[in-house]
Amino acid sequence: MVVLFILPASLCFLLMAAHCLRAGSLVLVAVSLAMMGLLWIRRPWMRVVVQVLLALGALEWVRTTYLLAQTRMEEQEPWIRAAVILLAVAAFNLLAAGLLHLGPVRRRYQADGP
Repeated sequence: MVVLFILPASLCFLLMAAHCLRAGSLVLVAVSLAMMGLLWIRRPWMRVVVQVLLALGALEWVRTTYLLAQTRMEEQEPWIRAAVILLAVAAFNLLAAGLLHLGPVRRRYQADGP
């Protein structure tokens, strides 16, 4: 059951890897994919690291939204749909980080483990 709370974070890192690949940053692609694997390590610090990275990912999606909207407005192209989609991805990152704060997930990442 706890896996269902962890899967959204994996999806967020997969989306971030795709975003970084499109930007041409293979190092960040590797980091994003590595974080998907590290999610399954049962250490208390890992949960916190993942939550911070998900929050930073949300900030990156907001930054990308702003840049994309500015570019499309300058070119007089539609921008609202793209902005809504990217902001939804940012919100999904924050939701995934919040899910990792729930009791069952916190217990899974305790030093002793079940």
